[in-house]
Amino acid sequence: MVNHKYLEKAEVLIEALPYIQRFNRKIIVVKYGGSAMVDEELKRNVIQDVVLLKLVGFKPIIVHGGGKEISRWVEKVGMEPKFIDGLRVTDQDTMEVAEMVLNKVNKELVSLIQSLGVKAVGISGKDGGLLKVDKKLSKGKDIGYVGEVKEVCPKVLEDLLEKDFLPVVCPIGMDDEFLSYNINADDAACAIAKSVGAEKLAFLTDIEGVYRNPKDPESLISELHVKDAAGLIDNGNVGGGMIPKLQNCIDAIENGVSRVHILDGRIPHCLLLEFFTNKGIGTAILGEEEEHYYHGNE
Repeated sequence: MVNHKYLEKAEVLIEALPYIQRFNRKIIVVKYGGSAMVDEELKRNVIQDVVLLKLVGFKPIIVHGGGKEISRWVEKVGMEPKFIDGLRVTDQDTMEVAEMVLNKVNKELVSLIQSLGVKAVGISGKDGGLLKVDKKLSKGKDIGYVGEVKEVCPKVLEDLLEKDFLPVVCPIGMDDEFLSYNINADDAACAIAKSVGAEKLAFLTDIEGVYRNPKDPESLISELHVKDAAGLIDNGNVGGGMIPKLQNCIDAIENGVSRVHILDGRIPHCLLLEFFTNKGIGTAILGEEEEHYYHGNE
């Protein structure tokens, strides 16, 4: 008699099959940030997930943040982190620290991916003119070397994908004067996903997903169409840091990305659970033409 434990493993693989077929050779952009970047075990879980996506035929691109690590190093060198309206004020000294820290994080991720047997290349938005920016203002206030992406030149990413590399992008860009600017990693991931025609964009965050009622943990929404996401913003059902994230999701879908996922990076293997199981664990936001694919869901 076959052990049920083995049958369950086989069922998991069979459940994943239609998703593997559907997204084979498709580009997936993963925005990697939050606690999953700080906790070593979570970090390894995320990278294992992305490596598995690559090995079953997806074309992943990682875009990573590093805000907590930047703040740690800014304090380490005796500087005070400053924020206006939730955005880091980045003077020239802070920009130097941010770029060094982000490049350090970038190469650590590359090493981890390579240790799992996949070829990775770490680049910043400066390489190949990938991310061109204008200075970003916060409600009219100058917050220093913080950039808003105005143009993406995806050729460097397309070339790397074609040669079977996994690109790892840190969100630093240049303006027309070739000065360096820090870019919000969510914004960078969204801009890159649009430019490469990604099928999926996944945001790893420190929240479970989007709630119909933020005070009710049972009201997590597994899937919603883009117009419903806009409705949640308009009727005030979401607030705080979720608003810019949802706006990025809507923007990505309106520019050709089929599905955007908001996932809790603190859950081990959240990418595999969301991409390869019928129920999923986070919130998937779909384009208007896209059909629901989680069975038994709203």
